[in-house]
Amino acid sequence: MAAPMDSAPQTEPTQSVSASTAKLRAAGLRPTRQRLALASILFDGQDRHVSAEWLYDVAKQSGADVSLATVYNTLHQFTAAGLLREITVDSSRTYFDTNIGDHHHMFLEHEDKVIDVPSNAVSVNRLPDIPDGMELVGVDVIVRVRPKA
Repeated sequence: MAAPMDSAPQTEPTQSVSASTAKLRAAGLRPTRQRLALASILFDGQDRHVSAEWLYDVAKQSGADVSLATVYNTLHQFTAAGLLREITVDSSRTYFDTNIGDHHHMFLEHEDKVIDVPSNAVSVNRLPDIPDGMELVGVDVIVRVRPKA
């Protein structure tokens, strides 16, 4: 099931092929037809949290010839290249964030929706000791909420 999104899906890609090509090449990725189709949907200037299923649905609506497996692989490739940020809400729900800047998230359980929380709105006062030979890369906070019973 596709997750509700921060904004309505667009059926027409808004980022030009040349802008998508440049973005992929700058990240060290070859701009294949499938990657370009997905990049044009993801990187349209709007920050959003997408599920693989949502991206697959929008890609198919726009006429892209991609499989769900290709969408998953591409999302993971984009994440590894630093173009997306992966947000695992629980073992069955993962979202990909087009905003890779410093921030946290709130998960609205009743809507299956992720929203951004500015990094300065969260205070982490203590962290465990970092093991020898390791360095702190970041702290991700997901605040889960639901309507009161």
